[in-house]
Amino acid sequence: MKLTDYTWEEFSQLPMSTKVECFKKEDGFPAHTLFAQQFDRETLDRLCDLATKIRKIAKKRDGMLFLNSLLSHKRAMLYFSQPSSRTFLSFYSACQILGLKVAEVRDAATSSEFKGESKEDSIRTFSSYFDLIIMRTQEKGLAEHMAWTLSNSERPLPIINAGSGKDQHPTQALLDIYTLKRSFEDNGGLDNRSIMYVGDLLRGRTVRSLSNLLMNYENIEHIFVAPPELQIKQDILDMLAANGSKYSVLTDMRERLSDVDAVYMTRIQDEWDKSKGESASIDISSYKIGKKEIDSMKPTSVLLHPLPRRDEISTECDHDPRAMYWRQMRNGMWIRAALIAATFDCTEAILAYNVE
Repeated sequence: MKLTDYTWEEFSQLPMSTKVECFKKEDGFPAHTLFAQQFDRETLDRLCDLATKIRKIAKKRDGMLFLNSLLSHKRAMLYFSQPSSRTFLSFYSACQILGLKVAEVRDAATSSEFKGESKEDSIRTFSSYFDLIIMRTQEKGLAEHMAWTLSNSERPLPIINAGSGKDQHPTQALLDIYTLKRSFEDNGGLDNRSIMYVGDLLRGRTVRSLSNLLMNYENIEHIFVAPPELQIKQDILDMLAANGSKYSVLTDMRERLSDVDAVYMTRIQDEWDKSKGESASIDISSYKIGKKEIDSMKPTSVLLHPLPRRDEISTECDHDPRAMYWRQMRNGMWIRAALIAATFDCTEAILAYNVE
């Protein structure tokens, strides 16, 4: 079945497994990238290999000129109605690597939405001028709805979800996977690892997407550490249980900090507070990493953070070899370039390029 076979009311009620198949191209990559669930292990491995090849090609001028030529005939709209710096610049840079011309809308006050135009109409307008829409929004489900809408229009161009509501952030999860794979590639790989997530797990969409992607790897243990008010939602625990994944829910990160393979820190997501000062009333003083904490971690472990950070990781950790958050951010540019290249069927050309 295809997207065009369903009304929106029918499509929105389909199980995730059916939606994933509707969004899949013949080569296995997504036509629209909306959910972490669209990626299985084979697709993840192929995408990470493509990112590594792009990274190597880009080291030389001739290689960069080759990459710049791949999509120089295409245009991309970065529609970021939710504040962002890293994700926006990462996608912007990824587009530039592949030669796409980029336009942006980052403030609804500068668009016709200020005049009352709906987001749906804004996106339909963008589709008249561009070949790809990369969108970030606080509105859950908007990217999915617009992917269905455009697929049923005369301009069925791809949409990439750069963060939607408190639910999905698939490309952040992709760069997290790429960072973990690179971190452990010379030390046994990503299978059989323990991952500790710390901080605001209730409202942090990055943890939701990453825990989903990690189910593609063998024997991954998930440890969720947060104050009770900010603990991971039950639906994620149910998902892991249904997959047979081992998990635990803790309030004290010291219980496992010294033996886990990766620590994934997150900031307090107080932009989602329902009342002023709601998050400030929660004691988060014990959910921070400083020199004492990082020194207690295994020498082979890694410390990640989707950024931006506040004080949950001290700057004195920045030069520790286990601190991967700066590499993690740069990896985002490469994996997003790989995703865009795969979206436009450039995979074979990139893999065939001879890197001397």
